[in-house]
Amino acid sequence: MKNKTLYRLLLFIASFWANSAFSPTEEKPRIFLIGDSTCANKNPYDAPETGWGQVLQELFTNAVEIQNHAVNGRSTKSFRNQGLWKKVHDQLHKGDYVFIQFGHNDQKESDTTRYAAAQTDYRKNLIRYIEETQAKGATPVILTPVMRRKFDESGKFVDQHGEYPVVVREVAKQYNIALIDMHASSQKVIVQHGVEGSKKIFMNVAAGIYPKFPKGIEDNTHFTAYGARLMANLVADGLVSTGNPLRSFLKKTEFNDKYAYELPITYRPVFRKDTFNIARYGAKADGLTVNTKAINQAIELCNAAGGGTVFVPKGLWVTGPIVLKSNINLHLEKGALLQFSKNYDDYPIVLTTWEGQDSYRCQAPIWGVDLENIAITGEGVLDGGGDVWRAIKREKQTAGQWANLLKSGGVTDEKQNNWYPSEKSLKGNMILNAGRILNGVKPTPEELASYKDFLRPNMLSLTHCKNIIVEGITFQNSPAWTMHPLLCEHISVKNVTVKNYWYAQNSDAIDLESCRNGILEGCTFDTGDDGITIKSGRDEQGRKRGVPTENFIIKDCIVYHAHGGFVIGSEMSGGVRNMFISDCTFMGSDVGLRFKTARGRGGVVDNIYVNNINMTEIPGEAILFDMYYAAKDPVRADGKENELPTIKAEPLNEGTPQFKDFYIKNIVCKGAETAILIRGLPEMSIKNINLENAMIESNKGLVCVEAENVSLKNVTLLTNDKTVMQVQNSKNVVLNNIQYGADKDVLLKVMGDKSDGVKLLNTDTKKAKKDIELGVGVKSKVVSKK
Repeated sequence: MKNKTLYRLLLFIASFWANSAFSPTEEKPRIFLIGDSTCANKNPYDAPETGWGQVLQELFTNAVEIQNHAVNGRSTKSFRNQGLWKKVHDQLHKGDYVFIQFGHNDQKESDTTRYAAAQTDYRKNLIRYIEETQAKGATPVILTPVMRRKFDESGKFVDQHGEYPVVVREVAKQYNIALIDMHASSQKVIVQHGVEGSKKIFMNVAAGIYPKFPKGIEDNTHFTAYGARLMANLVADGLVSTGNPLRSFLKKTEFNDKYAYELPITYRPVFRKDTFNIARYGAKADGLTVNTKAINQAIELCNAAGGGTVFVPKGLWVTGPIVLKSNINLHLEKGALLQFSKNYDDYPIVLTTWEGQDSYRCQAPIWGVDLENIAITGEGVLDGGGDVWRAIKREKQTAGQWANLLKSGGVTDEKQNNWYPSEKSLKGNMILNAGRILNGVKPTPEELASYKDFLRPNMLSLTHCKNIIVEGITFQNSPAWTMHPLLCEHISVKNVTVKNYWYAQNSDAIDLESCRNGILEGCTFDTGDDGITIKSGRDEQGRKRGVPTENFIIKDCIVYHAHGGFVIGSEMSGGVRNMFISDCTFMGSDVGLRFKTARGRGGVVDNIYVNNINMTEIPGEAILFDMYYAAKDPVRADGKENELPTIKAEPLNEGTPQFKDFYIKNIVCKGAETAILIRGLPEMSIKNINLENAMIESNKGLVCVEAENVSLKNVTLLTNDKTVMQVQNSKNVVLNNIQYGADKDVLLKVMGDKSDGVKLLNTDTKKAKKDIELGVGVKSKVVSKK
């Protein structure tokens, strides 16, 4: 009897697996790609040419196998006639997919082996591929051909595909099969990049860079690696937008389930092998010779020769401002130190910007305007000589340090609270908005000269530049902001170190202002102001410019001392969006995640994704949203607290800033003054803040003022304060599974007559003496718990 029962059980299990969609022997889905050279795999020697099918697997999990059978130069006709389709067809079985994309070579009327007229042979060939695929139980997916790059003299895009894309769409509709309209989507991408910017999508390669193309090439059909990845992303997006089942196999990121293809792609330039050693042009590493002329000559000659590497050997090289040129890699050998001159006369006054507004300043030690394909690389050090430019606050010095500073020269203000390196520096500090151009009023050359020493420059200033690499280098002792790309595109900053004195005012490590598309990875910053900083112009000028900073990946960075580890603002008037921050560590920064703005800024900050941030010893807030920024240190050196802002509603106008749509996950902070401070404006609340999976040890817990749609889920707040969470004048605040320490007086205090929809879910309320405390005028129905 037992044997019969066991037999029946085994028979049932075998039958179940045989009929189950999740059979353990089921093969993973396979995607077969058939098409032409725009899709085909390329050999390493073909670099940088890349087919989109060559990189498609990167966007999928290993649960899908992609076989790329596309071949250069093939059409719907020749692909079959040469037996290429038979090799694919013979392998097909149920559950497979075939992606079909032809058209480029079907247009070639002069070649009878490939030509297929759109409305006749091309249509018939597509139908035949579809029917034969379906006969094998496989699923066809049909793609319109990708666009070639062509613009007319007026800059208008020109479509060269005629009826072929139309036929693809008609066939897809006729057979009710999946369509990915690459014709339309690739045109959109090319047009977005513009006449010049779109060249990097295709094989427009300069001479002397790649072995296969010693004389260069202009090819607007085939893709570079960057272009191929853009096209592969369009394929993935087509699967998602059409609801194709294959979308479930696309890789997802840690950013709120964003797909991998949705993250920004950064173009990296490649440089000629030619090397121009600065010593060859008279530069001397004796610590005395000012090598400005020799270094800039090497750069100019390298640029005139078509580009390459300007090489700085090991040694101490003194120089004035370096003016970069296009197609130049400034490379510092390990042991090389570029020491920028401390002579004010070496730095002419130029028109630039300062803190988001048009201004006259001294020229930056490293300067570049309207450039393409530039890099600063190597293991050397650049010293900005910032100590001769910066004022120093007495409160940030010990008594001994202050005494030594006074002995070194310079002057102080009347109250001896601040030291200045010169009388001109002090004079500039006494003039409101010195050097700035406001309301069209410019300072005169005589005025500028009278306080020139005050007009300290940013160390690396790049404006209107494209395709930038900064890698491996160390910056130190910056006069002001250390790295300042403004209105730049495609920026790659990797493994860079910034070391500035902790008391160095305005010495932000990096300020990305009105820039788009880039990556910041593996950097280490220790500075006197903000660490990783995102900006987009200030007030009316920033709004008029209207260029947001967008599409950046920031990962694997360490920030030691700084006013903020990762910062947005306060100059964000052009907007900030699509930022992806992950796997960063902040140790001792005044604030961890710092989002700051103020009335008058305007601008919208949205779609900010943060994941896996570790923090220790944060003197201020671990996470801060503040719309009352007042240009003061977040944690004062004298130990005193900054005054709280006056809360009073003002009329909405174009200067009203907005913070919304933040997604923050996996945060650990060991030691902070306040865990989370959200402080919006009465007239404009902070909206859609989502924090999930966090553990924060701090004095104070959550303080949420003037906010809407705030969600805390799986958050541990280990506070010293007897009140764990405070909510004031906020709506739709959901606190789900909140963990906290024992012996608390109040778990949640709700204040303000505007508060509504506050929910306390899945939280043990018994550890606090009082679970919910309502302020004056707050009705009990405002808060619910479950």
